[in-house]
Amino acid sequence: MKSIYLDHAATTPMHPEVIQAMIPVMEGTFGNPSSIHHFGRQARKLLDEARHLIANSIHAKEKEIVFTSGGTEADNAALIGIAKKNRHIGRHIITTEAEHHATLRTAEYLEKEGYDVTYLPVNESGRISIVDLQNSLRDDTILVSIMYVNNETGVIQPIEEIGAVLKEHQAYFHTDAVQAFGALPIDVDALGVDLLSASAHKIYGPKGIGFLYIRDNVQIEAIQHGGEQERKRRAGTENTAAVVGFQKAVDLVKKEGQIRNKEYRALKELFIQTLKKRNIDFEINGDEQFTVSSIVNISFPGTNVESLLTNFDLSGIAASSGSACTAGSIDPSHVLSAMYNREDERTKNSIRFSFGIANNEENVKESAEQVAQIVKRLTS
Repeated sequence: MKSIYLDHAATTPMHPEVIQAMIPVMEGTFGNPSSIHHFGRQARKLLDEARHLIANSIHAKEKEIVFTSGGTEADNAALIGIAKKNRHIGRHIITTEAEHHATLRTAEYLEKEGYDVTYLPVNESGRISIVDLQNSLRDDTILVSIMYVNNETGVIQPIEEIGAVLKEHQAYFHTDAVQAFGALPIDVDALGVDLLSASAHKIYGPKGIGFLYIRDNVQIEAIQHGGEQERKRRAGTENTAAVVGFQKAVDLVKKEGQIRNKEYRALKELFIQTLKKRNIDFEINGDEQFTVSSIVNISFPGTNVESLLTNFDLSGIAASSGSACTAGSIDPSHVLSAMYNREDERTKNSIRFSFGIANNEENVKESAEQVAQIVKRLTS
């Protein structure tokens, strides 16, 4: 059987048009964008064009986009940058128990630096309670960081409602939108966010490039020091070729996004219905009405993650137990532990399947048939 990739939430293959857009830049536009000569100006023009298109994609201004090496750096820059710039106002930060590790580990670092962090719980649907957020806000709260779409379950948080709550509060609002960017329409003003992280490799762009949106009136302390690139907010020579690849990936989302999401939702439904037809005992983690079209997290009672993933891989199916950043871990999913509890069997027998450009009806149905056979064998 030909290998089938069902792990688009971990990363996506680069779109052929993205590759083609990057090749001439790598071949001919080698100038440093900060140089004032012709070669530098060529590179600067490409950066400016990309920044303009990417800013428009989230209804932001060009100067509010800071290019980073990806989502992790963007999350770190947002949390640490806001915390250090505003420590004279307060040292309280609010996030959730189900965040990506790029946020959680940064929050833990800030705790060691003397900041107080509140980790909001999530319910069994995977969403936070607005009341919990309101009750957690304090006079010294300076930042709230809540991800838009969970990377393990695909669950969408009520970002616009959170933004409305924080409108009259001093706290800045950051959202990790790495899984949301390209999957959901984003308007930073409508959402009420002050900072937003995104990454190219989740939308068929290159790895190693992302951005942090920083609202015009928001000041942060840079966490990377050196030159004056990115309006002194992120030192280092910009990766022009990757930025152009990111631009092309965003342009394709603008043109094809709605069609893609419709196709991915149909593929996800086909996968689920095929399992049902094979009388497999399974349960979907998270409230399906609040999930993106491309991700489903499924619990298979009577199994365990290691056996499932090993057998899937031997059968040519690439799936995941959750975040790719913890792919080698045998610990229970921290996201599912937050939704249920650490001892719940669902934290140890759940698999994330995520659909995308590498899939079609034929290979999705074939993979579901293989999954059904493996689950039956492991539970017999």
